Amino acid sequence: MELLIIKSGSDYIRVKENSFVLCGLDKASVFPLDMAVVVKSLRDRLASEGVGHVCIKKLVLTEQEWMSDENSSEPA
Repeated sequence: MELLIIKSGSDYIRVKENSFVLCGLDKASVFPLDMAVVVKSLRDRLASEGVGHVCIKKLVLTEQEWMSDENSSEPA
């Protein structure tokens, strides 16, 4: 799965209603690739509001087995 995300330096951007919040990756807003025009608009708005080093990154998510059921310490 591929998603778009907006960064400012080492921080990520969370879009909340009509405002922006700097945050960690776990709280950042992510967007499907087909929303690239919207994401570019948000990036441009952030830059025009004085947020520095704003860029768009593509997150590439993969799914893998974590551990087998036999090795799990979690109750079934």
